[in-house]
Amino acid sequence: MSSIVYRDGYKYQLQETYALQIEIQPAAPIQTDFIDLDTAGNLSILKGYAWDGPSGPTYDTLTFMRGSLVHDALYQLMRESHLDPKIHRDIADRILIRLCKEDGMWFGRAWWVYLGVKYFASFAADPADLKPPTQAPG
Repeated sequence: MSSIVYRDGYKYQLQETYALQIEIQPAAPIQTDFIDLDTAGNLSILKGYAWDGPSGPTYDTLTFMRGSLVHDALYQLMRESHLDPKIHRDIADRILIRLCKEDGMWFGRAWWVYLGVKYFASFAADPADLKPPTQAPG
């Protein structure tokens, strides 16, 4: 019998590549299976990328989806040691809030989202939090 290898914890999958200019400009281009970030700050999240959407005690709303996608991709780059969390985490958190506000999120909610990621999400950018693969059947 053959088995599958997968990672759990995801609930959304990108159906088209999404590209955005961001404030993070790494010294060298970063290319992973699903995320590319060049030295000019051009971020591409490729079709098929999976993410868990908005985290914490919140609702998954349309004003939160784009921000959560970009934020999760940037935190993944930190977990995989492509970006330094000490340098890039606060910038990623501010990008999240900017995108949420651009997409119509109420200022008060955006402020609470920012405080939530600032004070309670450091583990998600830590390389020790890299999701291990699971094999089924075991």
